[in-house]
Amino acid sequence: MTPRTAAARRGLLLIVQRTVGCIRFLRRLSLLAAVSAAFGISISVQAAEPDAVTVLDALQVTATRTPEPVSTVPAAVSIVDGRELRARGVNDLRGALALVAGVEAPPGGDAGPAGAVPSFWGLHEFDAFLLVVDGVPWGGAFNPSIPTLDLNNVERIEVLRGAAPVIYGATAFVGVIQVIHYAAGEAADRVELGYGSYGTLRGSASTALPAIGSFKQSLAISGERQQFSDAREDINNGKALYRGAMPLAGGQLRLDADLTSQHTVPNSPTVREGEALTTATRADDNLNPADAHIDEHRYHLVLGYSRPTTLGLWDSTASYSHSNVRDRRGFLRVDMTPDEAATNADYQDQDRGVIDSYFDTHFGKHLFDQLDVVYGADLLYGSGKQQSTNGAYFAELRGTTPPATSTRPVDEINGVDDRRAFIGQYLQADWKPSARWDVLAGLRLNETKERKTSTHIDTADATADIDAYDRRNKTRLSGMLGASYVAWTAGADQAVVFADYRNTFKPAAIDFGPDVTPEVLNPETARSYEAGVKGRLLDGRLDYDLDFFFLHFNNLVVATTDADGNPQMQNAGSELFRGVEMETRYHFSSTLAVAANYSYHNARFGPYAETDADGNTQSLDGKQLELSPHSLASLGVLYTPAQGFNASAIGNYVGRRYLDRANTAPTGSYVTADASLGYRWHRYGASLYGNNLSNRRPPVTESEFGDRSYYLLPARSFLFALSADL
Repeated sequence: MTPRTAAARRGLLLIVQRTVGCIRFLRRLSLLAAVSAAFGISISVQAAEPDAVTVLDALQVTATRTPEPVSTVPAAVSIVDGRELRARGVNDLRGALALVAGVEAPPGGDAGPAGAVPSFWGLHEFDAFLLVVDGVPWGGAFNPSIPTLDLNNVERIEVLRGAAPVIYGATAFVGVIQVIHYAAGEAADRVELGYGSYGTLRGSASTALPAIGSFKQSLAISGERQQFSDAREDINNGKALYRGAMPLAGGQLRLDADLTSQHTVPNSPTVREGEALTTATRADDNLNPADAHIDEHRYHLVLGYSRPTTLGLWDSTASYSHSNVRDRRGFLRVDMTPDEAATNADYQDQDRGVIDSYFDTHFGKHLFDQLDVVYGADLLYGSGKQQSTNGAYFAELRGTTPPATSTRPVDEINGVDDRRAFIGQYLQADWKPSARWDVLAGLRLNETKERKTSTHIDTADATADIDAYDRRNKTRLSGMLGASYVAWTAGADQAVVFADYRNTFKPAAIDFGPDVTPEVLNPETARSYEAGVKGRLLDGRLDYDLDFFFLHFNNLVVATTDADGNPQMQNAGSELFRGVEMETRYHFSSTLAVAANYSYHNARFGPYAETDADGNTQSLDGKQLELSPHSLASLGVLYTPAQGFNASAIGNYVGRRYLDRANTAPTGSYVTADASLGYRWHRYGASLYGNNLSNRRPPVTESEFGDRSYYLLPARSFLFALSADL
């Protein structure tokens, strides 16, 4: 038996053991609920009998584009209700995804304190998932634009685990997050003002504006000044979303306008020395230059039109976004020196302009009584330009604020001009041969074109200058095939088994870092297999979803360092991801629910050898991916009546991980806790929200710009808010 076969058998055995544990947990939860019901146990402020729970099969559109019940679609899909987010005071992706099985989204990262790096299936990469907002890829041609994401006036968030469907012009390998705001003429109709830790101020409002004839419209605005335990770190922004719609020529015309203006001061990542994070700096030491900031101004316009035709329901969407970013910050070196005559940090002062354009046109046709077909074409175009002036400075490790970049000499000037176009034609069929079966199949022809110009000017050595051009064109099929079967029903209860196969690829991401990577890297590719069972138990009170997955990934883009210690990007052979995920929620009543989730992930490198800055080569075959824990778990209690007291408590567990790909630097597991407590009377409410109550500060995201640098989880914070329904 080969070592690889033995490892595969051990991995499979471990997954089976974890699955058995999940099933036992599910049975115990069901037994607890049954015993509670038998003895008339009621968890209610008024000590009344549990309310009748109306079983509603939630609809999703991410996997199929057309509304389809979550219970029967052959994929793992979770729905996060916007009303729940508002009750919990959620304002970021970490909180929004806290009760989604197998997903974590720690805030921060190289995109700044307003960003986040979600991970699915054990892959912790900023670009391995697809972010969609109201049907449009958000930053799709390059990287998900999380810092400009607005969770105000959200109706729901749909989370699809696994590769993106063929109906989107941007592909993803491990998950899709679609944020869906209220449609034109609808809104949460709510205003909220809050004050919190370190002087944080936050305000938001959303309302359905008066209709102008048949023209429906709505507006959502928000703004905040978020402060942190790091006295220099902050987020100041203003966001607005206007939505309009009206009937036109037998169809429906849609218009969206989204504006973001944001100023942030980033925190400093912590350097790893050997097997552990350095103790020379503290968690809230900010070693960025005195003038550090990340400013972004972004506007986004969407125009859509749909109408019935003989070929089916015709729907077209065109969007255009433009971002201007000024990014100025620094990174401490691993070889820190206390000698003020030397330098121990590097800075970048970068101007970046990004254009994202998206056009999709498709038809949806209902054929016979059993077959629905969606077919169409799309274009995703991106243009990204940057110029970065880089230099060095000295930062006292526990001293005064470092000097401004304007006072330091420029060592190099780097530029990138990258233009890429993703063109696709797709066909997706949803066949229901009987009331129990649902077969979903999709095929997409992808044509990708990219050209990249890179320049490097060394102010001290002209022989080191670079003026490079590279291009890469690729035509490739991708697709999926999945099926679900309603294996058992009894009243409101049911069990649906499903399985799917997906094959996809994506051109390598551009990180827009300070250093030059002239090559257009090989596209990333992936094949995934998924199977599971989902449904309801206990008269529809218990929702459950148990999934198994296997993902074979090729050409993952990773951050490494060159011989001079400068960060660079390169492809990293193959990777294997295996795991099992379980998501449950029990509804004691219409206002009280308990959610419990557990996931086991096993993410490891295949054949791949890496060379470090010292020229040493080591094999990573079989090594665990960095910052990829085996175990993730969450437990939440949600009490959300329309009037009176309301509360929530959520705990998240993240297992032991490694900080490096060689698996020589382990970091321990940790638990975080978030909670809310509020009271509502008539149209008004008062709430207290708490995040990271345990005040744990573990490393959660590795920097791709700084060598062996890691961002820490933000410190404990509170926010008191007053709200009113409009």
